[in-house]
Amino acid sequence: MEAQKHKEVLVQYITSLKVMEKQYAALGEEQAKWRSRIDLARSQGAFDLAREAEQEAERITAKHTALAADIAALKAEIETLRQQLPGLAARERTIDPDLLEQELLMAAGHLPGSEEQIGAERTLQTMEKDTAAAAALEALKAKMGLG
Repeated sequence: MEAQKHKEVLVQYITSLKVMEKQYAALGEEQAKWRSRIDLARSQGAFDLAREAEQEAERITAKHTALAADIAALKAEIETLRQQLPGLAARERTIDPDLLEQELLMAAGHLPGSEEQIGAERTLQTMEKDTAAAAALEALKAKMGLG
């Protein structure tokens, strides 16, 4: 579940980044508008109005610069999250071993919950093989005259 939460945070960050980039572009347009107003006021000889326009342009430039720094920090955080995501997903258990065992048992024709019976059957089969192997070894020894 940690990888899923990580993905959700990543999506939220990317969404925030897109919003911030739109705001950044809008502030850039706003800057250009106020710079043209400054030039217009100066060309018309309205120096008081030009000073007010310069103050507004400086305010917008400060916002623009701060937003650029925020965007850079958010991009770095997004990149960090993207790099961490594969490792988180790999660490999560994607297969339930108990469920897999039950599915394999059912595929082999056994009923769920019959693990003890299957374990006993396996033990008996191993004992039968060992006994048969020991008997064959004794027969071979007797045939060769070693026993």
